[in-house]
Amino acid sequence: MSVTRAQQPVTTPVVSTRTKLAHPALLLLGIVLVALNMRACLAAVSPMVGEIQRAFGLSSTASGLITTVPVLFQGVGAPLTPRLTRRFGAERVVLGAVLVLGAGVLLRVLPSVAALYAGCVVIGVAIAVLNVSMPGLVKREFPDKAATMTGVYSTTMLIGATLAAGSSVPLEKALGGGWEGSLGAWSVLALIAAVAWLPQVLRSRQERAVGAAPAGARSAAAGVASKPIEGIWRSPLAWQISLFMGISSLMVYTLVAWMPTILADHGMDRGEAGLVFAFSNLVQVGGAFLVPLAAGRMTSQRALAVSMAVLNGLGVAGLLVAPVSGAWVSAAVLGVAQGGSLGLGLAFIVLRTGTAAGAAQLGGMSQAIGYLVAAAGPVGAGALHQATGSWDLPLILLLVFALVVAVAGWGAGRNRTL
Repeated sequence: MSVTRAQQPVTTPVVSTRTKLAHPALLLLGIVLVALNMRACLAAVSPMVGEIQRAFGLSSTASGLITTVPVLFQGVGAPLTPRLTRRFGAERVVLGAVLVLGAGVLLRVLPSVAALYAGCVVIGVAIAVLNVSMPGLVKREFPDKAATMTGVYSTTMLIGATLAAGSSVPLEKALGGGWEGSLGAWSVLALIAAVAWLPQVLRSRQERAVGAAPAGARSAAAGVASKPIEGIWRSPLAWQISLFMGISSLMVYTLVAWMPTILADHGMDRGEAGLVFAFSNLVQVGGAFLVPLAAGRMTSQRALAVSMAVLNGLGVAGLLVAPVSGAWVSAAVLGVAQGGSLGLGLAFIVLRTGTAAGAAQLGGMSQAIGYLVAAAGPVGAGALHQATGSWDLPLILLLVFALVVAVAGWGAGRNRTL
């Protein structure tokens, strides 16, 4: 009896506090704010590249690395994340990654070329950790609504990118501090996300303190949530998902880098070319939300995956055949295809795995391959254009890649689980 009375004052408040910290609204807020950071600091730098180039006297190639390096290191950092989450827990890993991301944003604006590129490396690795951690968290916390929640955070990522790209120049003028102040301001968003995510870290710590199911095993049946997938690198299905994500990302990053230039080189006013590109990015938001939502209601996503590949091909064909007169139509089609492919690729990670640990492991593999492949797109397209003096060959190759995406998507969309 005395033991019961002695334990009561300690246990009850902890359980009560843990219950409050587990409120779905807090979790959703944390996920949304973290997702806002996952593309914003990359998109914010694009309008500033010219100023950064002039400030440091960089060549065009060196300036291109400002956007290429983070993408490359997203691929390098992705395979490390599943080990981190197994050792430290997904909650603490996400918190650490957001804080590191904010530090990378500040490092990037220091008055040094070395700091500029070091910041790009840090940002790329931090985003890689978040890219891999989030599907596992969604799979664990929303096992019955994983595809829908994937749509929510992939859409939020694109909204963050759109807001960042559109506000970089106004921020520069408002802060009066040049490009450094505009880019450095995004560290504040990372800090806000870290504060909003802190309740999840406290919750997981308190669950361990009272002997509740550990955070990494809440969705487990018979304690298998933390069991990794055996031989994932030898799985055809895992490779099909990885290729779907990788080639789709290559197409996205190639057109992100060169679409306005392609339009301008064919005679479109540069201001209008920028508007067409912004419109395409805006349409991506709708695709990123609706496609995963549809995927979650299907037993097989084969038709959906092939549809995204076909739309990608049609949009590229429009740029090839009617780059100016058909630009707005091509931008709309590409927006749906690119946003939808991003959302579907992330949905595959949660739909093709049975556990949170499996989702993190597949995410590590698919995004490692995906971003390493994607990093070659902008550089390769630029080199082909320089060698041929035309955009025809790069666009024809993108049409071939759309066919590869269709084949990979047909395999990835099968109703199977790793």
